[in-house]
Amino acid sequence: MKNKTLQRLYKMLKPQTKSIAIISILAVLINIGEVVKPYLIKIVIDDYLSVNTYQQGIMTIGKIGTIYIAIVLLGNILNFIVTTATSMMGENVIYSIRNKLYKYTQYANIPFHDKTPAGTLFVRITSDVEDITTLFKEGITTFIRDILMIVAFVVMMLSLNYRLALISFSVIPLVIITSVVITKISNKVQEYSKMVKTKLNIFLAESIYGVKLIKIFNRQYEKQKECKKLCTEFWKSRIPTGMTEALLVAILMVLENLGVAIIVWASINYLIGVSVDVGLIYVFVTYIKQIFSPINRLVENFETVQEALVSIDKIYDILEHKEYLENFEDGIVLEKIEGKIEFKNVWFAYEEENWILKNVSFTIEPGQSIALVGKTGSGKTTITNLINRFYEIQKGEILLDGINIKDINLRSLREKIGIILQDPFVFARSIKDNIRLNKNLSDESIRKTVQLASAEEFIDALPNGIEEISQERGNSYSSGQKQLIAFARIFAHNPSIFILDEATANIDTKTEELIQKSVDKISKEKTSIFIAHRLSTIVNVDKIIVLNQGEIIEEGSHTELVNKTDGYYSKLYQAYYSGLAE
Repeated sequence: MKNKTLQRLYKMLKPQTKSIAIISILAVLINIGEVVKPYLIKIVIDDYLSVNTYQQGIMTIGKIGTIYIAIVLLGNILNFIVTTATSMMGENVIYSIRNKLYKYTQYANIPFHDKTPAGTLFVRITSDVEDITTLFKEGITTFIRDILMIVAFVVMMLSLNYRLALISFSVIPLVIITSVVITKISNKVQEYSKMVKTKLNIFLAESIYGVKLIKIFNRQYEKQKECKKLCTEFWKSRIPTGMTEALLVAILMVLENLGVAIIVWASINYLIGVSVDVGLIYVFVTYIKQIFSPINRLVENFETVQEALVSIDKIYDILEHKEYLENFEDGIVLEKIEGKIEFKNVWFAYEEENWILKNVSFTIEPGQSIALVGKTGSGKTTITNLINRFYEIQKGEILLDGINIKDINLRSLREKIGIILQDPFVFARSIKDNIRLNKNLSDESIRKTVQLASAEEFIDALPNGIEEISQERGNSYSSGQKQLIAFARIFAHNPSIFILDEATANIDTKTEELIQKSVDKISKEKTSIFIAHRLSTIVNVDKIIVLNQGEIIEEGSHTELVNKTDGYYSKLYQAYYSGLAE
């Protein structure tokens, strides 16, 4: 086991130190009982049965029997307490880990989510956390108790007859060597199996999320083949795991019986030079078997422990990367903003120096409406992402009301900016909840924003109105209806800056006209940024910025740019209307 893994495990266990201490103490009491029980039987065998005096000692035998039963009952009660306490401790650890993971995914920046598939995060929060649950509910309970039990039996055997004990322990080096060798092999096998399992879970998650696309392109057969291939790969990865576990158990069983045979053989042949009573032989045979019982349990839980340790590493490989976490605490808190946005010589690349924006500079005055125009990949959406600080620029600076956005509190910055995407996300909650998003908004204000977004007609037609529960990802609504919900949401939160990324693309012409009136009304009061491929929707903006390959090539009002007969925008506008005419 790697030192790093041990440190991570310790980090999880540290808050549970008191619980572990109590469990350990109770485990010691249980083990004392397990040690005493065979010794009580030894007394009966050697002192009464073997010398045929059991009739005279019937009262003493009865007392020993009563003590034996009391130990059994008390042991079971303590065992119940230990198991329950360990299970609760495990639940506390899992509760903490799952919340930490979810919090990390929420506070991690967009570059982290760009490089980490959603399926991987889903596996980490569900499957990997469940593996750790099994470790605490099964592994920790047996581990503490069994280790202490082995120590107790060894001490008792040495105190009864150290010579016979040392002969009995002759198999222990074989046990240690076998366990170490097979454990190393199993570690590698388990890590590979875990990797294949993650691939399979990611594939399953993506296939379920993308089932409509699969049906559209009629790729069910191909996906089934891919699933079968991954399932076969996972099945094959599990075979060596099961084989190593079974091999270790089998070898330990052989060594256990070998230990028993050595005790009997040594006792019968007076190998140790001392006459051994029958009761002592019974105690040693019982103890050596009970020493191997906890070893066998540890081995049986070995696969569980290995899976859990691999899961711990994978979880902490995420949690320990603090560089991806966004800081929502520091920075200037903006109570109110005018809405002036300035880009000054901004250079940005998602990867190394593959520049998406090249020396971009422009200014948006407070309350001004602008449109970003250009071919796909020209950098339009990137600009809006940078305003929100979803990514950090490499060169230049971006100012909001004269303040560098890097100096502004991130939560405060994003509260002042509202974005409507072309494909908005709708949660599987009521429409009211989707508009409110846990913000304290009155029903009256929500109703007004619904009217402002021209969504009242379609919402009132639903069986439960604004309380209607959406299906997953809003699949119960059309693209246009989801867009209307998104407009109501953004109006309800009333940001100081509006960004609309092709936001009316999925709305019918009549509804678009109604929403456009609302947008025009808002854009007169607030800074507004539009990204549109339908040029007819941006003719009334104050300024149009034309981008090509990450650079600003034209800037001006619609009238100014159209009148430039050889201009890029003019040609684009003419091509757009020519296409409509055709």
